[in-house]
Amino acid sequence: MSTQAEDNLDSVIADLIDNDDSDETATQASPFEGLAADGESFDGPPVQLTERAAKQVQKIIQQEQFQDTLYLRVAVEGGGCSGLSYKLGFDHKTEDDRLLESHDVELVVDTKHIMYLQGIVIDYPDGLDARGFIFDNPNASETCGCGSSFAT
Repeated sequence: MSTQAEDNLDSVIADLIDNDDSDETATQASPFEGLAADGESFDGPPVQLTERAAKQVQKIIQQEQFQDTLYLRVAVEGGGCSGLSYKLGFDHKTEDDRLLESHDVELVVDTKHIMYLQGIVIDYPDGLDARGFIFDNPNASETCGCGSSFAT
């Protein structure tokens, strides 16, 4: 990855750090709304949880007794085998975020990340062969063996 690309990605990652605890709830339209990473039109939710994943997120929220001002943040960051890694965590909404809902779980995605996540489905298998959140990203041209990183 070139130094300029790393600097740009570092800037995106720095934008993820939330130092603002305001309760702003206004949503901004994403400049990437309705577009897949390749510029083709995309019909469907930008980020979607399966029912199993939503139940797991709700279970975590109840166990940890999170405040109502925290949302599930879905993001990407530089790194991993394939170039970009997925990030999931609980965070406050910022003015750069798009507020989404999937199976009664509110999610936030920075508008700069929508182009990498448009159409992604996040699942939570709970079986003997797989356990944990997994990502099915239609924008990924390449993924690593464990599924936690991708390239577009």
